[in-house]
Amino acid sequence: MPASATNAPRVAVLADSDTRWKWGALTARRLLPEGAEVRLDGYLLRGRATPTARQLREVGVRADSLREVTAVQFLSALPEEPYDVLVLALVGGGVQAMLHGLKRAWQGRAERPVVVTGYVGVVYEKLADGLLLRHGADLVLANSRQDAERFRAVYEGVGADAGAVTEVALPFLGGEPYTGEHDPCTVVFAAQPSVPESRKDRAYLLDRLVRHARLHPEREVLLKLRSKPGEHTTHLEELPYQKLAQKAGPLPPNLRLVYGNMGEVLDRTDLLVTVSSTAALESLHRRIPTAVLTDLGVREVLGNHHFTGSGCLVSWDQLDAGHRPEPDPEWLARQGVAADGDYATAFDAARERIAKLLGRPGGLPPLTPYYTNETAPGYLPGILARHHLAPDGSPLPGAPAADKEPGPVRQIVRRAARGAYRHGVQRVAPVIRRMGEL
Repeated sequence: MPASATNAPRVAVLADSDTRWKWGALTARRLLPEGAEVRLDGYLLRGRATPTARQLREVGVRADSLREVTAVQFLSALPEEPYDVLVLALVGGGVQAMLHGLKRAWQGRAERPVVVTGYVGVVYEKLADGLLLRHGADLVLANSRQDAERFRAVYEGVGADAGAVTEVALPFLGGEPYTGEHDPCTVVFAAQPSVPESRKDRAYLLDRLVRHARLHPEREVLLKLRSKPGEHTTHLEELPYQKLAQKAGPLPPNLRLVYGNMGEVLDRTDLLVTVSSTAALESLHRRIPTAVLTDLGVREVLGNHHFTGSGCLVSWDQLDAGHRPEPDPEWLARQGVAADGDYATAFDAARERIAKLLGRPGGLPPLTPYYTNETAPGYLPGILARHHLAPDGSPLPGAPAADKEPGPVRQIVRRAARGAYRHGVQRVAPVIRRMGEL
């Protein structure tokens, strides 16, 4: 029986990185009735991007319980818990593996939680691939009207049921609206782990930020970083700006590197500059002047093509000269970031859908992902195998025991292996790449 039938609603979130934990946990709270007491249990999927304690503190979203699990451990534990809602805050392949694993785990059960998934921010690449890997959840959340239309078109285009697509908004928009310039005027560059990718482009952006700070010594210029060297977030970061800054020499006294919650940084921001970070949507929602850079081109690989029509595309030369972009109101409305009161009701449709599903006589039907051994026999088995699952969703032979926590020695080895992996990504891989260019 669902937990809501007897006491406070219970929600579980399975996440594979700090940013997805933030999205999943905040989404989970928004999906339940306003003011309702909710028990939130968090599960962190063990992998290369499992968040550190520091990253979790920075996210600032607390859970009633939080533990690290493998896919097999999660699939073993979840069916025994009376959850109302399960939020899968994972990459597409992780979502697909969980859908198949849960379908098998819930076989023959009359009751199961409503399964919800979606995207952390701007969807600018692998649209069809990512969406079809998420198909099969009861709700596939779209963060804007534009995304909802695109998502339905993809599903309908392949003959898949598009009924799960539900329009909401990013759950972390909010904060006080911008009321005018601070003293000192503060310019923030929101860095991204993988955009742009090359050393040359990242060094260029850092150089322009340094030049802007020197050109405007009266301003405070902040380089907002997502993670510290050795940590991983949603995307790999081979060339952290911290290391580029060390090699660039002394920084201007009015330029600082900062970490912390983006919302708190935006509280003192007068101009947000980025290539394509979701932080731009947070900034626009608060009516903070927001610039999306065109210096490296307007290209799909950068993600800034998403902002065509926004009125925010601008170059560093224009910003140095004092230009402030003016966002287009219609574009803002389609992105779900207009702070005009609509945001307060953005999750109403999702709440209504969840309530209807939980009240369905006889419980919910089995999960039915679009990808099966019949529709994608050359693709699906590999997706499942990455999470130690067989094509039918059962654990593969040799998969980590679901009921056994690793001992102290294994935990030490695992941490060392994760550190070695991160070292390889951030130090060895760039060296090999440079050697290959000789």
